Amino acid sequence: MSDLEPRPEEALCESSGRPGPRAEFFPAREVPLGGVRGVTVFRSLPQRDLPTVGAWCFLDHFDGGSPANPEGHDIDPHPHIGLQTVTWPLDGRIRHRDSVGSDVEIAPGQLNLMTSGRGIAHSEYRVPGHISGHGLQLWVALPDESRGIAPHFEQHRDLPEFTLPGLHGVVLMGSLGGVTSPARAYTPIVGADLRLEAGAAVTLPLNPDFEHAVLVIEGGLSVDDTDVAPGSLFYLGSDRESLRLHDATGGAHLLLLGGEPFGEDLVMWWNFVARSHEEIEQARNDWEKHDVGRFADIAGHTPDQRIPAPPLPGLHLKPRKRRCGVPHE
Repeated sequence: MSDLEPRPEEALCESSGRPGPRAEFFPAREVPLGGVRGVTVFRSLPQRDLPTVGAWCFLDHFDGGSPANPEGHDIDPHPHIGLQTVTWPLDGRIRHRDSVGSDVEIAPGQLNLMTSGRGIAHSEYRVPGHISGHGLQLWVALPDESRGIAPHFEQHRDLPEFTLPGLHGVVLMGSLGGVTSPARAYTPIVGADLRLEAGAAVTLPLNPDFEHAVLVIEGGLSVDDTDVAPGSLFYLGSDRESLRLHDATGGAHLLLLGGEPFGEDLVMWWNFVARSHEEIEQARNDWEKHDVGRFADIAGHTPDQRIPAPPLPGLHLKPRKRRCGVPHE
């Protein structure tokens, strides 16, 4: 997926250590991506005071098509560097094509994982007859030693599942509930789709070395006695060995993200995750001059379909400090 904002804000992320337990809400912001697509998303990451959760650095929730395009939206060819894209559809089917030759369809319950390395381009188109406007798009920042790897793509159609009394989980990346996803991660992280039964009260074991956050997709629940509803990312910090989850609305659907706090400074802008303004500028220039050595063409697309890069902001991008409020008591 592309960040299609015509004037994307820079997200400047300074590394941090373990934050300790927290209990802080970060409301998602509604982002109208504009253009003929009429796409609007709800963005939970990055936040000004919470740029990352582990290596997770981007989280968009696509909540249905527009009245003009009820079956969803087509995303034309666009570039990425320095990250992995994680696509988790909640309905419909999406066709993914990229510059390393992938051409696949993805349906709910399946995971697309694209690792950009030094550079990749891809597109995502709706499959005719399948409404595909609801799902999650996430990015994972690659650590410095992996940023220059060859770009590659993997699709996982049979992800590991686990159950606890009243809870069903699917592990997208990392390990949880005694099972491990086959999706390749380059830092210690976890991502899981969780569903609580009506009235369920569950204690979910966690890795205390990780920081975690919860996004409620549907329904409502209490998390360690704090009520959490859709619309905000609930940041939990680190040093928690478990979470108490209690359904409050007749069944709840949520996403759990976590990972070791990312120990590197990041500069994020448009579809790029880098370490400096100069790296961002070079990637933008390579895309704009159609450098096929870095961003190869995608079979089935013509050059005029490529999404042009927006102008860089009129400032030199520098890292900023994360601020996450006060520890949870």
